[in-house]
Amino acid sequence: MSDKREQAPDKTPSFDEILAELRQIVETLERGELPLERSLGEFERGVSLSRRGQHILDEAEQRVEVLMRDGTTQPLEP
Repeated sequence: MSDKREQAPDKTPSFDEILAELRQIVETLERGELPLERSLGEFERGVSLSRRGQHILDEAEQRVEVLMRDGTTQPLEP
């Protein structure tokens, strides 16, 4: 079975790939079958992925704000 972490160093995972790996980590940790050290490693990996995902969301939000500011897009009405 291939480990998703075996990515080329120059390939940045997409937001969807990050979410998929985070789900897998959460499921693994929720089972509670890993030794403490391995659980901590998975948790650290999850925190790192979460930060990368948040960075992607922040960049997307900035892009949307720029598009809305220069008039190329109209905001949605609630």
